[in-house]
Amino acid sequence: MCISVVSTAHPDYPFILINNRDEFINRPTARADWWDSPNGHVLGGRDLQRQIRGTWLAITKQGRMCNLTNFRDDGAEVAQNRSRGGLVSAYVATPPDSDETDEAFVKRLVDEIDIQKVGGFTLLFGRIRKPKDGKVLGLGVVSNRTSSVEEATRICETLGKTQGLSNSHFGDLTWPKVVHGEHLLSQAISANVSRGDDSQEKFIERLFDILSIDTLPRPKPGEPFQTFTRQLRNSIFIPPVGGEAVKDKPADKLAAADGIATPDHGGDVKVGDGVYGTQRQTVILVSSEGKVTFVERTVYDAEGGTMSDDTRDRWYEFDIEGWER
Repeated sequence: MCISVVSTAHPDYPFILINNRDEFINRPTARADWWDSPNGHVLGGRDLQRQIRGTWLAITKQGRMCNLTNFRDDGAEVAQNRSRGGLVSAYVATPPDSDETDEAFVKRLVDEIDIQKVGGFTLLFGRIRKPKDGKVLGLGVVSNRTSSVEEATRICETLGKTQGLSNSHFGDLTWPKVVHGEHLLSQAISANVSRGDDSQEKFIERLFDILSIDTLPRPKPGEPFQTFTRQLRNSIFIPPVGGEAVKDKPADKLAAADGIATPDHGGDVKVGDGVYGTQRQTVILVSSEGKVTFVERTVYDAEGGTMSDDTRDRWYEFDIEGWER
């Protein structure tokens, strides 16, 4: 039940992204860092469960940003050797001096990678550059249903936009968490601008507060929760849920909220095999001068323990190369 909300509405930060990665909590995952050579220009976490070491979110020193959310697509043919996390790598691991356009990238996805056999996903991608005359490059949106460059869409191409997505196709506003997330991010931006004296640190913490809002309904003690996974679309933050009831179930089946029967959830699920929830949280701010502030918060450690306040965050700052272009 991942969620990402993007905004171009802040006058000091023309690009903001907030993201929750929801996964099985003990799935092996590397914390955000600069990647190994030859991809030392890429910053992001990595999934360690599969050999390809894909990712859900990454950004480069040249301002290329890519973010993936999965969803269950029962009508799609999925090849066993394909990785959705590898799609993000395909964009951000492009050589720094590459002149590949976003249109050429979409063509590469369709013609070479054959994204229709990867499984259900929505991919946000694009180059972050200085706004000009109230316009920005915006982000491209493709899915496993995209079959041509013409079918790709773009979002946030002007200043003042705030748009989000979760584990469904982009534009699906039947997910309360997406509508809620867009509203809360817009509110946080307006409040920060009106006060004018908040530090960047306070603003970032406010954005993490949004990512940590848990409105997941809890049943009464002993009450069966037969439609539990559908409730996941209501809450921005997903507390630990599942356990044995969802062990060995695909994460994207949970993400799709398609009605796996789950027993009682009283908020005290033991974190271990089969426990699903918000695993990573990320805030990205890009200033008017092209300075990136990237903060990743790890909610649980490799053993499923709650991270302490002094160890949970990784904070990176750098200037985008070619910001003025």
